[in-house]
Amino acid sequence: MSKILVIAEHDSKTLNASTAKCVSCAGTFSGLEIDVAVFSTNGESLCTEAAKLQGIRKVLRVDAPVNGDPLAAVLAPQVAELAGEYTHVLGPSTTFGKDLMPRVAALLGVNQVSDIMEVLGNHEFRRPIYAGNAVLTVKADDNRKLVATVRTASYKACDTTGEASTESVSPQCEIPTHTRYVELKAQASDRPDLQTASRVVSGGRALGSAESFELIYDFADSIGAGVGASRAAVDAGYVPNDMQVGQTGKIIAPDIYFAFGISGAIQHLTGIKDAGTIVAVNKDAEAPIFEVADIGIVGDLFEVIPALKAKLAT
Repeated sequence: MSKILVIAEHDSKTLNASTAKCVSCAGTFSGLEIDVAVFSTNGESLCTEAAKLQGIRKVLRVDAPVNGDPLAAVLAPQVAELAGEYTHVLGPSTTFGKDLMPRVAALLGVNQVSDIMEVLGNHEFRRPIYAGNAVLTVKADDNRKLVATVRTASYKACDTTGEASTESVSPQCEIPTHTRYVELKAQASDRPDLQTASRVVSGGRALGSAESFELIYDFADSIGAGVGASRAAVDAGYVPNDMQVGQTGKIIAPDIYFAFGISGAIQHLTGIKDAGTIVAVNKDAEAPIFEVADIGIVGDLFEVIPALKAKLAT
């Protein structure tokens, strides 16, 4: 029986939304059972959460002291061993998945398929190339194990009404010692996570300074949105680089996306192509962002944002 193993991403407290999106992708394969593997030190609550993902058969609970930190060098050998009885192994196309899945593929001696955006068959897929300017159809060898990452921006999270069983497993593989976890540095914020937020507000170089970017934060907070930025704004030092949206930043798919003072370079458009509704505000009527915007406003963002905020408050 052909089966899919989905590798769960989490922060030790809750599952990342990418896991439910990977399960949605797995559900579009034909006739394959779906299992989810959770690697942690004590994954009881995580596995309980994973068991509710609609469409999965079983959750594999892999508890071990070394699994406390998401080190690809430590997790990859365990995933490769678990993959023995599976025909497909999927992970999210996030920082976590992009770090882990190539190692898994290498250990299994197969090529990796990246950024699945549509499943055409159990070994045939569509994926973006050239910064999203073209979509390629790729066909993998159906006689070999498939290892792939899922473009999570292309899928909605699956329902959480499932009742899968949980099984504890302990891979008997050698854990490498040449890599060690030092620390994780991340910007602390009470705002919604940029990659999972249903609303995102982004600012560009037109803001002019880090101080002026407070206008973006204020508007985002008024509508409960995540905050992003163009590469130009990041390069100018207005915001930290973990807020960058685009090909070399974060690929997002919010229900609504506000772009203030962003011209719309192709690298940025790649990161927002799956957004539900795009609202663009720019003084330049010829800005490329207007070609993809559902709603475009030609005007000064310093005048438009306060007007929008006042209108939304009424």
